[in-house]
Amino acid sequence: MIKIEELHKSYPIGKDSLHVLKGIDLHIKEGEFVSIMGSSGSGKSTLLNIVGLLDVHDEGNYYLNGQLIKDMNEKKAAQLRNKFLGFIFQSFNLISYKTALENVALPLYYKGVSRKERLEIALEYLDQVGLKDWAGHLPNELSGGQKQRVAIARALVTKPKVVLADEPTGALDSTTTDSVMDLLKDINDKGMTVFVITHEEEVAEQTKRIVRLKDGRIISDELTKASKAV
Repeated sequence: MIKIEELHKSYPIGKDSLHVLKGIDLHIKEGEFVSIMGSSGSGKSTLLNIVGLLDVHDEGNYYLNGQLIKDMNEKKAAQLRNKFLGFIFQSFNLISYKTALENVALPLYYKGVSRKERLEIALEYLDQVGLKDWAGHLPNELSGGQKQRVAIARALVTKPKVVLADEPTGALDSTTTDSVMDLLKDINDKGMTVFVITHEEEVAEQTKRIVRLKDGRIISDELTKASKAV
């Protein structure tokens, strides 16, 4: 599903450049549940942005669902994102003046689905995350955990192949973190590939594979107890 070979990425800083990713090799098969760990500056967010087609790499190869990602304009990248990827962010990224239902339905608008149909589908996904009764509420009327559930429903509504979660529990307490991770496990159990960026060891241990980054390089790649319990 995701295949990365000798990936490099640098950013210009004045007259110099910062080499963030230094030859990353990573293969994530369909249906895996993988966490990427590393301290601030390790390159994990840059890696997520490249995998999510939000940024481009300088050298190396990146294949998404067997397709080489190279020299792609924004329109094509947006089409692939909409087709293959669902995003979950630490800050939820919900639109404040739209209801939970409208937030979840928004990706379907970009797919050209009619208003009636997209609201029906969005309600189904809100129901799946236990928030059907909150469909008409605005984000400021929801708790942090509820906002993240709305964000998960929004990520799933287009039936993506891969869910990319950037610190999805970073703004949540431990109880709410566990409920969000249970949702992600359930998504993965149904066959979806889940790719989580986290700095929390307890979160990573609930995934099935942990890839650790340091200074732009992978320093370890191991299966977890969760994978062995399956």
